[in-house]
Amino acid sequence: MDRLDIRAAAEGDYPAVRAFYYDLTDEMADTPFRPGWEKDVYPTQDFLRDAIRRGELYLGLLAGELAACMVVNGQYNEGYRAAAWGTQAADEALLVIHALGVRMAFAGRGLAKAMARYALALARGQGKKAVRLDVLGGNLPAERAYTAVGFRYVDTLTMFYEDTGWTDYKLFEYPL
Repeated sequence: MDRLDIRAAAEGDYPAVRAFYYDLTDEMADTPFRPGWEKDVYPTQDFLRDAIRRGELYLGLLAGELAACMVVNGQYNEGYRAAAWGTQAADEALLVIHALGVRMAFAGRGLAKAMARYALALARGQGKKAVRLDVLGGNLPAERAYTAVGFRYVDTLTMFYEDTGWTDYKLFEYPL
């Protein structure tokens, strides 16, 4: 894998971040493993701006080019409360990965795994007990990337998101 430089996004990065997610949504529209995203529905512009403002949005750069993005924070879908998580942890002891995406031109280089490992390092550095995430049912590349890093499948739940409606999501956890 090429060297991926990962850093927190700055407010001035917002136009590039918005363009990244717009372009990625277009690129993945006709793929068999769509993330289910829809422009301005998920991720919304407010979600991206707020994540940047709070220091929760991370950029993955290859030779200065924006190749990957993700949001890492303690927020999660209400459906998570119904899961039988392996690690019992209060909300403040958790981090959750959201909207991790890699541009199609950079696919197959291990960038999603590198971003996930970075999120794990953030969680360790903050003394968290676990990192959690959900994957739209059928998104096999995302599932493979997360399990390759060590995330464990926990459950499949039907959860509501604005972009997908009521849909099956697979939940994964990495205990720390």
